[in-house]
Amino acid sequence: MTPLLDARDVQVRYGSLAALAGVDLSIHDGQRHALIGPNGAGKTTLLNVIAGATRPQRGTVVFGGRDVGRLGPAARARRGINRIHQRPAVFSTLTATENVVVAALPRVIPQRRWRPGGRRRAAQHRAGPLLEQMGLADVASVPAGHLAHGQRRQLEIAMALAGRPRLLLLDEPAAGLSATEVGRLVELLRALPRAVAVLLVEHRLDLVYALADTVTVLRDGQRLAAGTPDEIRTSPLVRQAYADGVA
Repeated sequence: MTPLLDARDVQVRYGSLAALAGVDLSIHDGQRHALIGPNGAGKTTLLNVIAGATRPQRGTVVFGGRDVGRLGPAARARRGINRIHQRPAVFSTLTATENVVVAALPRVIPQRRWRPGGRRRAAQHRAGPLLEQMGLADVASVPAGHLAHGQRRQLEIAMALAGRPRLLLLDEPAAGLSATEVGRLVELLRALPRAVAVLLVEHRLDLVYALADTVTVLRDGQRLAAGTPDEIRTSPLVRQAYADGVA
């Protein structure tokens, strides 16, 4: 089966430092894949490469059967790669509904004889179900700046889904969340439609093992191990890495 995302031999160097040293990563439609490893292992750098924010010195990134290596983040988002950063990026003065509407507008497909304002109405129609899906229906009219941190994270996921992604990139989504909020986040991510593949960077292994189908472990810019959560748990290489205090 052809992967949805196929990154091959990715190398990123900053002077003499190899942030990524020939890393391969493949993601299939609907897959939930996690990247784990210590700070400095190259996880966020790899996410940057996939999202188009970092241009590698070597390697290819193929998405949906097309080489996207020359495309920037906006062009890749239009092709179906959406990213959520460590800190929720929402419009604080806009309501939850308005945030999702703004995110949905670029992906609303105009129809023939489109009436003035019809594009916005279509985006508003899409916003309601997404807020319901993310458990935010009760705060739809609340300015995003007044929401709790966990709710802003849920709102950002709703905004990303409004763009109709095929691949959702999550960079430490549990950062700053309480245990209760993490549990809620896991439930919401588990409920995502399988039409959306997920690539997750996360330090909290309880979240990783609860969500991921497959896991890749990076260390010093290289792939240390890859497999199912059970295989990663029992991998001698990974156990030694954790024993060495590198993760």
